[in-house]
Amino acid sequence: MLEGLMNFLRACFRPRSDRYVHTNSDSVGRQDGLLWYKDSGHHMNGEFSMAVVQANNLLEDQSQLESGSLSSHESGPYGTFVGVYDGHGGPETSRYITDHLFQHLKRFTSEQQSMSVDVIRKAYQATEEGFTSVVSRQWLMKPQIAAVGSCCLIGVICNGTLYIANVGDSRAVLGRVMKATGEVLAMQLSAEHNACIESVRQELQSLHPDDRQIVVLKHNVWRVKGLIQVSRSIGDVYLKKPEFNREPLYSKFRLREPMRRPILSAEPSISVHPLQPHDQFVIFASDGLWEHLTNQEAVDIVQNHPRNGSARRLVKVALQEAAKKREMRYSDLKKIDRGVRRHFHDDITVIVVFLDLNHVSRASSVRSPNISVRGSGINLPSNTLAPCTTPTEAGGT
Repeated sequence: MLEGLMNFLRACFRPRSDRYVHTNSDSVGRQDGLLWYKDSGHHMNGEFSMAVVQANNLLEDQSQLESGSLSSHESGPYGTFVGVYDGHGGPETSRYITDHLFQHLKRFTSEQQSMSVDVIRKAYQATEEGFTSVVSRQWLMKPQIAAVGSCCLIGVICNGTLYIANVGDSRAVLGRVMKATGEVLAMQLSAEHNACIESVRQELQSLHPDDRQIVVLKHNVWRVKGLIQVSRSIGDVYLKKPEFNREPLYSKFRLREPMRRPILSAEPSISVHPLQPHDQFVIFASDGLWEHLTNQEAVDIVQNHPRNGSARRLVKVALQEAAKKREMRYSDLKKIDRGVRRHFHDDITVIVVFLDLNHVSRASSVRSPNISVRGSGINLPSNTLAPCTTPTEAGGT
């Protein structure tokens, strides 16, 4: 009886945005407990499917799909933009990226009148500088915002080309049909920046030859300065600018020695892929999915089932794997509330973008209505900065 009363009170006092995302209108997606999903939609280059499951008390993952004009002018170019932002230490950075990165990309595309690697790099830089300005303004009142950051994975389809950019350990995986066998093989398109990867540790050591503690094995996990798993991110300015690595920041995040140079970077790894007729789909997902599924397992699940609900199906399989690892039933895992759920799995975001090469080849110059979809959780509106949470050692930090 008490549990029923608490559920009733929670329903009464949720933010208005919570009621909005529970609508059954497929234009904004649907909600099922901690799961938000949009099983099917159309973008300029084909179809897509999205799903988000919340584990943290405040959803730290954010995501978006934008299709139509990729510049500030309706004259084009046209295409599709996908973003997956895996926050850590709080939701502030990932929300900021959602509200600003695509707008920066459109501005620089307009200036150069084309999509390019340089446009994407400038958009990342402007987003990083913008969030650093937020930290500067809020530093005295909310110093912990200096220890909030986000991985940032994007994909842009334009002029028959797929651009992939990444900082952190989210991942983009292409499903490609092999002509000889008809099999669909998984091809990872994104470079990752997690200290568990030996090449990342070597890069950090080469950039900081005078720092023997640049990477530390802590609780059997490699961490940069013993604090954070990723070597590149948006935010985390406490490891980039010395003026934010001091009191009143919590002592656990303050370095013992002076910071001679930035420890983390916001420079994205960018790759360019001319799309081929045998390229079927791309899975964009936060690290929460890849903790439980391999690249090939994820591609096989998408390939061997109907397109409708692909992202939700991937999330469900990942949750089933998470439950199995804890020797519990999936149905029991679903009953665990946000916050407590983080002990079993991370926030998980998945966007599956199907590629119709007939659309891809002609979409760059064909004007069409703009489409904008954002992955949702039971949180505050995405343009609202929530009270800063204390970073933990889970996930990115």
